[in-house]
Formats: sequence, structure tokens, C-alpha cells
Amino acid sequence: MEILTASEMGGVDRRTAAEFGVPLAALMENAGAAVARFCVRQHPVVGHVVVICGKGNNGGDGLVVARLMAVSGARVTVLLGGRADQMRGEAELALLRLRDEAAQVAIREVVDEASMASADETIASAELIVDALVGTGFKPPLRGLAVELRQAVAASRAPVVAVDLPSGCDADSTALAADGAFRADAVVTFTAPKRAHVFGHLTTTTLGPVVVAKIGSPVEAIQSAGGVSWAGTAKAIAELPRAVDANKGRFGHVAILGGSYGMAGAPSMAAMAALRAGAGLVTAVVPHAILPTVAGFAPELMVREVEENENGFSEKALSPERLERLLSGATVAGVGPGMGREKATQEFVRGFIHRVRLPMVVDADALNAFAGRSELLNGDGRTLVLTPHPGEMARLVGLTVGEVEADRIGLARQFAVEHKLTLVLKGWRTLVAHPNGSVAVNTSGNPALAKGGSGDILTGMVAAMLAQFPQDVPRAVEAAVYLHGLAGDFAAQAMDEHTVLATDTLAHLSDAFRYRTEDADGLTWICGVRRG
Repeated sequence: MEILTASEMGGVDRRTAAEFGVPLAALMENAGAAVARFCVRQHPVVGHVVVICGKGNNGGDGLVVARLMAVSGARVTVLLGGRADQMRGEAELALLRLRDEAAQVAIREVVDEASMASADETIASAELIVDALVGTGFKPPLRGLAVELRQAVAASRAPVVAVDLPSGCDADSTALAADGAFRADAVVTFTAPKRAHVFGHLTTTTLGPVVVAKIGSPVEAIQSAGGVSWAGTAKAIAELPRAVDANKGRFGHVAILGGSYGMAGAPSMAAMAALRAGAGLVTAVVPHAILPTVAGFAPELMVREVEENENGFSEKALSPERLERLLSGATVAGVGPGMGREKATQEFVRGFIHRVRLPMVVDADALNAFAGRSELLNGDGRTLVLTPHPGEMARLVGLTVGEVEADRIGLARQFAVEHKLTLVLKGWRTLVAHPNGSVAVNTSGNPALAKGGSGDILTGMVAAMLAQFPQDVPRAVEAAVYLHGLAGDFAAQAMDEHTVLATDTLAHLSDAFRYRTEDADGLTWICGVRRG
């Protein structure tokens, strides 16, 4: 699913009408119907619905919502931000149809301080508010009576469903906060998400789900030059049923190389994550000092010992015979969890990645072995996936964390293209950048994952998905990232963000695999987890 700019979204609507013959009025009707279905399903018992509409197309969508909710039995009041006789085009047609088919709906124009005082009382009595004042084409800030309407909504305790965007948001903004915009408890947008939907929904503006509704625009009409998509779409590869005659050999053999004295948990968690994410076989390759601990982690886990160095890895393990023993049968390698930063270990990592051509996931201390030496990382002719957090990324490219965070998309894309590899830049809205220049944005996950061990779990999951889908590297990596965050979302629902441990997400991987992002009404939940 492409992520569009406001301008690109306008182009989609124009192409849909001009090239594919879908009237704009039909798009408006479908948009309003999608919002109405969402409202009825999420808030089935409400007495008074207040729909705040502007004079443009976003307001027209809101008028459709008002009509359909009134027809379904709700008591609806429309607050129109301007004079009704100033409405034009499809929005005017939506108003005429509302008056014709739902005459019981009260329509109140908000044009001066006196009418604003009445609007305050109306909003205060609302049990559900639908915000359709301004949409994707609006450029902040709100002015005049729109600001007063925003303040009245802020004072209300009623849930707010935003049509397309919370009024006052900039659709093209990637900022975490949207000062001066309406608050919202949910957002229903159309056709495709815009940048503000994926980068800024968990802010002081929007606290709940963001869903995307298909409203009739053909796929061929959706064009974007940005090369940025939603990672959740890739989950589809994990939803196909396995063949009834499947065996473990079909799902790959993951070797996790990691660990050092005092760091037995990291490779253990990565290995267990690989098992839970569907790999047929998993072997943890660890130093002698921690082998008993890792071996006791789970009976399904196989272990192999690095004999050459009791406390870690060394270049001695790079001989062809020893590599053959350590990697016997492996189809994917995950390198780095808990390895430590000893000089001998770093030399082993650099030599291992240079010599071993298996599909490989490189994380944690293995990445630190390339600090200031990133020119040694090259994925040409092989599958190479790096999973740095911002600090590790900063060390790789010789920048500060602040500089990395200031241009996450640009930096991730540039690094992936130049080094011909897949880069998973972790953090708020983890990015998956591919060697062809495309970038996928992940929207699952929550602060519960901000704990030690979460990265190790992700390493194992990425390795497992590569083992199962070696011919579809982009979707395999994107699916792993999305499923990891989704498992964290389910864990936080079952527990609390403060108490979730990295290993708790493993218990909720089954929830993540079973979850379908599209609900019964055809709405795709790109942010937030649907209950029930």
C-alpha cells in the first residue's frame, strides 16, 4: 500500500474520474459510507452524534456520514462551518440529498459568535463527534471560528472520529506532534494513507486507530513518486496455509551466532524467536561459557559450541572446516546478539560476513564491528539484512543520533542503495529500506518494545522469515518487522506497556499471525489493533 502526499492523493481522485469514469460524487458517497460504518460498528450505542462539516469535499463526506447515520436511527446534528448557500459541487449535492432523505437532521450554520455559542452547547451534548471540517488539501493553521470549534471539541469527553485527517493537520507532515489540530480518537482515511497518518498518529492529536477505506479508485489510478509504502501489506505472505504434506525441511534452518559471558539471553531469545516465527530448524552457535544456559532455554533448540575461544568468537573459527561444522545444514544466518565488542570477536564478524554467502541478518554487536568501516558491508549478489537502532546506525555512518533521526528515510534509503542491502532502521516507525530505493514504514509496535531483548527477538524473526521465503526478501523482512511490532501490541493489551518483557512478545506471536488487518467492513487498520 503506497503512502501518498496530499498532491498525489488529489491526482488519484482526478484520474479516477477522468480516466476510469468514476464520478467524484460516487467517491464522496463511498467515503462517507465507510466512515458511517466505522462509527456504527465502533460506537453502536450513542444518543447524539454531532458532525462538524466544512464547505469543501471533506465537509461533503461528513454530510454523507450525517445522512447515513440518521437513516440508521441516530440523532444527528450538523454544525456547518460557513453558510450553506456557499457550498458548491459535490458537497452541495451531498447537502441537498441530506435535506431530502434525512429531514430530521438539524443543520446549524456557524458563522458568528452567536452561532458559535450555540455550537458550544451542541458539542457539549454530543456522545460522538465526527470531524469533517477540513481534510487532506488543507494547509495549517486553523483560523477564526475553526479554532473555537477545535477548543469546544477539546473540552468535550465524547469520542471523535476524524474524516480523512484531524482538522488542522498537514497531510504531508512527518512530525510526531500536530499542534493546533483537532483531537481525534480514530481516523478514517481513503484509498491510501498519507505521511501524517503513518508518522504522527500517536500524538497529542490522535490517540486511536487509523484505518484506510477503499472508495472506488482503481489500483492503476494510485501513483506515487515517493517510493514509500506501508510494511503491513507484506504480512499477507505469512497468512497462506502451509501445505498438508509440509516438513521441517521446507521452512529453512536458521543458525544464530551470538552470545558471550554474561550475555546468554540474547542468542537464546533470537533463536526462540526464529522457532516461533516458523523456521523449520534453529541452531544457536555460542561460546563454551554459555552453552549450558542456552541449551536449557528450550528443548526444541539445537546448539553448537565455538570451541576456539571460551569467552567469545575469534578468527580461528573462520577456517573452512570449522565454518562447515558450525553452519552445517543452515540456510540463513543471524549474527550479533550478545556477541560483545572484544577485538577478536569483531575480527571474526568481519571475516564471517565476508566469507559466508548464506542469507544473513546482522544485528547488535556485529554491526558495531563495522563502526567507521561500513564500506566493508556489501550485499551485491547476496541477501544481506542489517537491523541497526539509531545509535548503531550513527556509528556505522559516522553521524550523531540526532542527525540520523533528522532524516531517517533519506539516510536509510541512501545506505541501502549504496551498499546493495536491506536496512531495517529501528525506532519510532521502523523503516525497511531496500537496495532498489523503496522504503516501507512499519506502524505496529508501542513503547513496551523499548526494552532490552526486543532487537534480539526481531533478529530471530527476520531470519526465520528469510528461511521460509528466500525468494521474496522484501516482503519477508517487512512481514517480520510488522509481526514483531504487532506481537508487542497484543502483549501490551494483555499486560501493560510498563511490564511487558521482550520474551512476552513471543507468547503473542500467534495472535499476530492470526490477525487480519482488514476488518469485516473492508477497512484496513494501519495503526492500532482491532479488538474482537
